[in-house]
Amino acid sequence: MEESFLITNGPVRSFYNELIENLNSCSQFKISVAFITYGGLQVLLETLKALETRNIHGEILTTTYKEMTSPQVLERLSKFKNIHLKIYVPPTQNDGFHAKGYLFHKTSLESEKWTVIIGSSNITGRALKTNVEWNVLQNENCGERQEPGVFTKSVLDEFETLWKSPWAKEYSDEFLISYRDYLAKVKRHQKQESKLLFSYNSFTDENSPSIIQPNEMQQEAIVKLDRLRKTGAKKALAIAATGSGKTYMSVFDALQVKPNHLLFIVHREDILKKAKESFDTICSATEENYSSGFFTGSQKDKNCKYLFATRDTLSRHYKEFDKNAFDYIVLDEAHHASSESYKNILAYFTPDFLLGLTATPERSDNGDIYSIFDNNVAVEIRLRDALSHDLVCPFHYFGLTDAEGIDYSKIKAEPGTSEYIEEIANMLMVNRRVDYIIERMNFYGHDGEKTKALGFCATVKHAKYMAEEFNKRLSKNNGQVAVALSGDDSVEVREKYARLLEDDNSPLQYIFSVDIFNEGIDIPSVNTVLLLRPTDSSIIFIQQLGRGLRKLDGKEFVTVLDFIGNYKKSFLMAIALNGKQDYDRDSLKLEVANDFADLPNGTYIHMDKITKEQILRQLENEKFMSLKYMKESYFSFKHVCGGKVPFLVDYLKHDGSIDPVRFTFFSPNYKTYFDFAAYIEKEAHSEFSLINEDESFRQIMQLLSFYSPARRAEEWIIAETIFNSENYFASVDEIAEKARKYLSFVNKTSIVHACQTLSGTYFDTSEKTRYEKAIFNFDGTSVSFNKNTVDSLENSRFSAQKKLWVEDLIQYNLLRYQNEFGSDDYSENGTLPFLKLYQKYTMRDTALLCDYTKIHSSFRGQGLITSAKPDYFLFVNLHKDADIKDSINYADKFITPEHFQWQSPNSTTQNSEVGQNLIRNIERKIRLHLFVRKFEKVENITQPFIYLGQVSTFPDSAEGNKPITMRFALHSRVPDELFNDFITRTDKMGKNSDN
Repeated sequence: MEESFLITNGPVRSFYNELIENLNSCSQFKISVAFITYGGLQVLLETLKALETRNIHGEILTTTYKEMTSPQVLERLSKFKNIHLKIYVPPTQNDGFHAKGYLFHKTSLESEKWTVIIGSSNITGRALKTNVEWNVLQNENCGERQEPGVFTKSVLDEFETLWKSPWAKEYSDEFLISYRDYLAKVKRHQKQESKLLFSYNSFTDENSPSIIQPNEMQQEAIVKLDRLRKTGAKKALAIAATGSGKTYMSVFDALQVKPNHLLFIVHREDILKKAKESFDTICSATEENYSSGFFTGSQKDKNCKYLFATRDTLSRHYKEFDKNAFDYIVLDEAHHASSESYKNILAYFTPDFLLGLTATPERSDNGDIYSIFDNNVAVEIRLRDALSHDLVCPFHYFGLTDAEGIDYSKIKAEPGTSEYIEEIANMLMVNRRVDYIIERMNFYGHDGEKTKALGFCATVKHAKYMAEEFNKRLSKNNGQVAVALSGDDSVEVREKYARLLEDDNSPLQYIFSVDIFNEGIDIPSVNTVLLLRPTDSSIIFIQQLGRGLRKLDGKEFVTVLDFIGNYKKSFLMAIALNGKQDYDRDSLKLEVANDFADLPNGTYIHMDKITKEQILRQLENEKFMSLKYMKESYFSFKHVCGGKVPFLVDYLKHDGSIDPVRFTFFSPNYKTYFDFAAYIEKEAHSEFSLINEDESFRQIMQLLSFYSPARRAEEWIIAETIFNSENYFASVDEIAEKARKYLSFVNKTSIVHACQTLSGTYFDTSEKTRYEKAIFNFDGTSVSFNKNTVDSLENSRFSAQKKLWVEDLIQYNLLRYQNEFGSDDYSENGTLPFLKLYQKYTMRDTALLCDYTKIHSSFRGQGLITSAKPDYFLFVNLHKDADIKDSINYADKFITPEHFQWQSPNSTTQNSEVGQNLIRNIERKIRLHLFVRKFEKVENITQPFIYLGQVSTFPDSAEGNKPITMRFALHSRVPDELFNDFITRTDKMGKNSDN
């Protein structure tokens, strides 16, 4: 008996999964691959260790071909007692070795068989999970004679031939020394060649340098910047991960602006020099009369086209320049823009355009960076996006059980207090934990020859303890291997040790740090991140993780060791890695159970068994929509914000923050985020309750919050235009002009419809009563706030604070809309409805998005809405309730990612008008839109639907009456990770069960 199938790398299943499963189920294995990198080996170490424990023997044949397999890999493999390692050394440089085969012998009481995988995958981090790879797996039962078949025998014979070849060398210490010496010679030779090549080209090459092409993030940004300027914008902010190319993005934008004089400002001179190099590389080859210079403490060039200045020097000398000296200013590390020195500079100069660049928009001094740049965001790339676009280095995350005796349940102090943190630090400062950390580091290893690690500690005392203990254990009379740094150390001291860690010849290998918000530690070659303290914040988790993700030539991956222990909020790492604000318990459990298989770009997540079960239990028991959880989430975020009451916009500044809209879902008492904040802050900010007593203010906040988060921009553009006008009044034409800032296609009909929506035209009787003091005035050509709203914002107690909260709500929705929808037109050739694939919508949202001109409350409570003909909207629940383990599976179900079975309402017959429109939708030009949600309710909260696009009914697939069962072909294939989430439920222990 034989069976064969193709293995490729996808977001849910990959070659890595097949390799792990076959290793775990075999009684013997043989592997022949050309290359093994440490990134590929590291993610197999736990499995190989388990095989060693079970005494499962294996033979691995790899090669020195192309010098891709490092000595580090060979040395680590040689330590497994169950693995026989040989290295094929080609007889000449012209002899290639490309064989990639994996053979697994499997025995059971009933049978004996071989599984053979042959294809394109070497053992590298990307080949196992990310690269486009084709591998064919064949299972072959050995039959009664217990012998392999013809194909398997031929593969085994070929492996044996290579294994016994004179060119297949046994691993030995002598071989390792010889190979290392050889690679050192190759490296020296390559350096000499590169110097000669550079010297030759510099004198003989008359062509322009190679043009650097903008990456996906840069392309998106420069298109958006161009549109912003055309709408009259004078400022914009670009938010993207460190190392993702923000500086080059500013270069490309400068090329399209063609400024007469450009000023580039940053606070650190080393960053400034690199920025100038980037501009010089591109602009000198493409611009006539290009010239550049520095304005620093040691050099003050003024007569140049592009000037690169340090903040401190410019803050002392900016008045030496004319206010109009620069028509384009770039502010790098723009999250410093709220500091006094920058405020003075920005207040003085009057450029045509100001561009801010930052990896993170949050500031510990609570300055509002968004407003400084007029809330114009050119691009925003967070961790998952940065991984998808290959803008940051992949990471291998290992969630580990902590050392014996580390038990956070014994902490007696109140969480969040200094006593609590101190008690945790004291618990962590024990010798056995240091030994355990070092043992785990030795087991997993890292990318590169030298360890370059950042360790994040609970307190300064804890950091100093770790540095002292590492120095005691690891220094070998060759200097300091570890140092502790904190915000108390000067920038000069931090930069000194950063340089030493970067230096391959320096003994320094570990920097233990406390203050994660300072920028003193920016070390591109970091290859290890040690998370040595528990965290109450998914935001802090991501910030710590991000410290090691800067890309660098030759840097394959970053090792992240997280010593989780039994901390009660270990599940926060799942929220952080999930990357979505609107998470739910079941989806998080599925992600954990599957080791976040959908994380892109060669990133791996592994949790040991105890840690995984602990996190799954926490997720199972945590009530994410309870008041207790909401309070904890709010105060945790407030702490991240430096103790100030967070505005809605603040939640957009931090990757890993909770979705603040959730604060309004769990209770009918909190219809707005301000309602919730007023309740939570009733003791510290009693004025909030007094503000909320103003019924007009309550109603305008509730009316706007009803359409939050924004699913179309028009309502919010109207609100912003009116709010910023002199008399809280704007014409439709003014609003349409304003809309060009946000939308690539402005539909005036939709603007009028949005004006009618805000004026209550489509409200039912109860809604008109509920919002009577807030509904807008609209006369067909102009729209305004009503008198009650104006009086509340202008002529009442706390008017200034009310304005801040209304403005925050408007800006939050416009910023979030830009982040989730961009400026694209998602309608079909300008024909509504305006629906984006895989975005979340309520039934009511669809009324807005097709400009429905009847009462919108009719869009609820039904599985099929036909009143917006030619558009039919189909809303499907796959399961009844997330909290009922054995909830009903309806007849509505996925057949494949491209096919869906659907059942009509019970009253529908095939001969009815609706039935015929459904069955013959293509012929009758009826557009069927499919919306699916996994559960109707989670923790008693009604869930939105996910839009899966248009569908068409299969010919002759309709069966039955009242209801009709039919099959649909989806116009857009459901992505694998979403499909897997839809069809899979997790039981109490996180095990998967399909529909």
